[in-house]
Amino acid sequence: MKKNPIVKITMLCLAVLASVAPLVAQKRGVPSKSKVRAQPIVFAVTDDGKTIEPLGVIDKGNLEPAAGGDSDAKVLTTFTRSYYQPKTTYRLVFGGADAGTVTVNSSNEKKECSKNMAQVTTVSAKAKLKGFVMALATSEPIAKTASGLRRLPTAAERTEIESLVRAEFAKQKVSASDLKNLKYHNLTALDVDNDKRAELVGTYWVETAPTERALLFFIADKSANGKYSMGISEFKTVKQEDLMGGGEIKMVDDGVYHETLLDALEYDGDTTAEIFTYVQSFEGSSFNVYSRKDGKWTKAFEGSNYHCAF
Repeated sequence: MKKNPIVKITMLCLAVLASVAPLVAQKRGVPSKSKVRAQPIVFAVTDDGKTIEPLGVIDKGNLEPAAGGDSDAKVLTTFTRSYYQPKTTYRLVFGGADAGTVTVNSSNEKKECSKNMAQVTTVSAKAKLKGFVMALATSEPIAKTASGLRRLPTAAERTEIESLVRAEFAKQKVSASDLKNLKYHNLTALDVDNDKRAELVGTYWVETAPTERALLFFIADKSANGKYSMGISEFKTVKQEDLMGGGEIKMVDDGVYHETLLDALEYDGDTTAEIFTYVQSFEGSSFNVYSRKDGKWTKAFEGSNYHCAF
């Protein structure tokens, strides 16, 4: 039985429309099923602004672990393709504010010790990244919560803080004689809620024996009366005998195992930026995030990133 010419024409038109529809949808900005938007992410910017490594992804106001250096090869390949395409640019976070750009140069998910990391170029008129002066990078717009303040403490601030630090070490049974040689890696002023009162974030240490160190990380808040107090503090001791691979205590003096400031970033929808920190260890790095709610600092996130065996 022969088909009606009108039926033939109708079927031909439907076939043409079926083949053209996906192209029209793409041109109109309708996402294809094969291209899924990468989750918003936060990176630690280290190595004098030349390296980034994933700290976590933002999911509905929460920070969740990103792909680690010990992840399955397929996971690492997907992660690299999603976040490390050459010339991909992220926002540099310094003082809790947008302070420049971080652009991916290269990455290699098969490279020993840096499988989920990337080499980058950091450009900023404000941030001078070197040593313990590190930063954050993100794919998300940066909330205007923190003031952008990030500076060295004044002489008066340092004096007041060191008095609190000595008292904190004394609570942990560090002797007065050991405290005569108080040392620090970093003391930085931030303003995480733009209230014109600087929070001070510090990393101090004391040599308590030839092969033992006492370490202290803290966030200090300034009250309405102008005085500082410890908002939160983390104390620990490190002994050479406990170091991996027979490491020397000098490595601790140089920064290993110390908790140090990365920067601040608001990601959970309130009016106070969270403070992000970095801890270098022998096999990788770990991260902590501190959040202040109702005037009290708590640890909101703990994460780690494996690099390679010592």
